[in-house]
Amino acid sequence: MPPPRSLAIVTGASSGIGYNLAVCCAQNGFDLLVAADQPLDEAAGDFRALGAQVDCVQAELAGREGVDQLCAAIRGRPVEALLANAGHGLGRSFLEQEFNDIQHVIDTNITGTLYLIRQVAPGMVSRRRGRILVTGSIAGFMPGAFQAVYNGSKAFVDSFAAALRNELKSTGVTVTCLMPGPTDTDFFMRADMLDTQVGTDESAMSDPADVARAGFSAMMRGEADVVAGFKNKLQVAMAKVMPSDAMAEMHRKLAQPGTAEGAQGSNQE
Repeated sequence: MPPPRSLAIVTGASSGIGYNLAVCCAQNGFDLLVAADQPLDEAAGDFRALGAQVDCVQAELAGREGVDQLCAAIRGRPVEALLANAGHGLGRSFLEQEFNDIQHVIDTNITGTLYLIRQVAPGMVSRRRGRILVTGSIAGFMPGAFQAVYNGSKAFVDSFAAALRNELKSTGVTVTCLMPGPTDTDFFMRADMLDTQVGTDESAMSDPADVARAGFSAMMRGEADVVAGFKNKLQVAMAKVMPSDAMAEMHRKLAQPGTAEGAQGSNQE
């Protein structure tokens, strides 16, 4: 009998970066427990074709109920890798946004992510082995005019991942933060940002498969964080030295509704 494959949990796995993270896991000998708020049947078929055993949970991961549903599907199996990737964006000005939508972004990106890690990480620590990958964003370095809630939530996630890594440094459990920039997924469509420059300029978008490979490789090496793409690394460097007002104005020119005029192409999954 071949040795049992290790189990990886991947959230937001129905498409985009999460789908490609699950592909990386399957290609590298992991079985999968995947979750998303969208149907997973087609994606699961792709993962099984790569040799993985796959369990699926379609659930809303913005609250405890959905995360509890996911954790129940672990069924006592040791989790070798947790790739907490689920997240949502939200475009337009803060005062134009419905507060239910605002809270959903915060609950998905922050509350659900932290609750899932809090449920899974103790088992890793008790076994003194495990890998956690959290999908943050380079947006966390920038005051996000016309994307203020999303960027603020990712600033929290980026900071939290670095702090948790330090807390767990002597436990055998590593924490890695994947910080993508604009990526060619359905993110901007779901965030109602298809009338913005950042949401339509395909030439500035990364391939989600490339982003996922960078994140997976960094997780497997136990690195602290990874920014995918040279342009994104340059933006992070600029954000660290430029005044916050200047960064907010720069972000406004990318994310304000109506800035898509003159941008090339349209965002497609």
